[in-house]
Amino acid sequence: MSDINPSQNAHEATSATPAALPRFDDFGLAPPILKALADQGYQHPTPIQAKAIPIVLQGRDVMGAAQTGTGKTAGFSLPIIQMLLAHANTSASPARHPVRALVLTPTRELADQVADNVKAYSRHTPLRATVVFGGVDMAPQTAALRAGVEILIATPGRLLDHVQQKTLNLSQTQIFVMDEADRMLDMGFLPDLQRIINLLPKQRQNLMFSATFSPEIKKLAGSFLKDPVLIEVARSNATAERVTQIVYKVDEEAKRDAVVHLLRQREIKQVIVFSNTKIGASRLSRELERQGIRASAIHGDKTQIERMAALDAFKTGGLDVLVATDVAARGLDIAELPCVINYDLPYNAEDYVHRIGRTGRAGASGDALSLYSDKDARLLADIEKLIKQKLAPVPLEDFQPRGLRSGGDRGDRGDRGDRSDRYGDRGDRRPSERAPRSAPLPRREKVDPWFLKPYEPSAPVEPKAEQPADQRSAKPVQKRAALLGGGPKG
Repeated sequence: MSDINPSQNAHEATSATPAALPRFDDFGLAPPILKALADQGYQHPTPIQAKAIPIVLQGRDVMGAAQTGTGKTAGFSLPIIQMLLAHANTSASPARHPVRALVLTPTRELADQVADNVKAYSRHTPLRATVVFGGVDMAPQTAALRAGVEILIATPGRLLDHVQQKTLNLSQTQIFVMDEADRMLDMGFLPDLQRIINLLPKQRQNLMFSATFSPEIKKLAGSFLKDPVLIEVARSNATAERVTQIVYKVDEEAKRDAVVHLLRQREIKQVIVFSNTKIGASRLSRELERQGIRASAIHGDKTQIERMAALDAFKTGGLDVLVATDVAARGLDIAELPCVINYDLPYNAEDYVHRIGRTGRAGASGDALSLYSDKDARLLADIEKLIKQKLAPVPLEDFQPRGLRSGGDRGDRGDRGDRSDRYGDRGDRRPSERAPRSAPLPRREKVDPWFLKPYEPSAPVEPKAEQPADQRSAKPVQKRAALLGGGPKG
């Protein structure tokens, strides 16, 4: 089926691809799958697909490392569909459609994207696929699970919710896929991953795909992968070759103005801007809207419906700028995205690889622009060390922050405009033309007169005369009602 030896690690770079490009027909995929690929306009696999599909079809465990946007999803979904066709049926009984393949993703957006791809590739087969993630109502997901599905795409938290509600059974799962494994660990999913792995059958095929492989990821892989084949189509932690990386040095307070300047100078109509914080993303989005730029923010505080609406508007051209945090943007697949901007350099150097991987996908070219201030020196050094490339900051041409244009270095006050406009319509004198004010009088504190009175000793208290002992011990006689025997005694 393929001349790739599964016992060897595939470390060849993309430049080593032979002149005769392979075709999907060469992998022995079923006609319904080939028809679905033809519907999508795909004929030739990407390097990661060409190396992963034959090995997965042989039932081997796989560790796949490839840059974001190189087609990892099809690299594992196509062979999974091919292997599950042996169990495909049109029965209406849910028992005939157990979960046979489980795909875990770290974010809702990536889960939804993977599910769309799997459904597109399996559209001409009887196989069923669905996706479950948090932030939305569980009822439709529960109905789909109870109807039966062979391929389940899920985020860890919502998957465990369904397990707890007893709406999901993983006892017949044959293939387990962990996509974007490094982000799983970064988001603290390790305990959930261990719980999910313990719910799966011992005998299964395991696939792990990610853009980067840190020592922690390799340690996790060693805990459940069995004699895996390592597939790398580019140097680990490398950036896409067709992406032009530029770092602009600006003051921290001028970064918002710099984003506006870049968008207008380059006339960019579709760009993702990355922020390290949720509040920073929201503030930047509002500032861009005030400047007349169609923008929206997606981050963890947004509901899933809001995030999906913003993403759909961005894909269809309703928005020019999508301001996002790393968690919300992980796994986004925007066709022909020309540019990404790092408003903040990421705290984790590996996130830089994922960020700029949003552009230059599938062999296309793109620009990755980063804003750098003096406080980002350590972050930039970490990025250069990871990607093994020098990124020298350069000044931003023809850029002048609004605070300097309005006179003086007032920072954010520059967007308030010229103060002379405030007085032109009033007929009042400007502050500089008014008569000088006299010096302010010293503030007098209010004093309570009681504290000003002279000291007057209190009158001595005379001791009370002591009563006889028999009177002190006698208790006063309480009056009682006649009904209780308090009447006069006869």
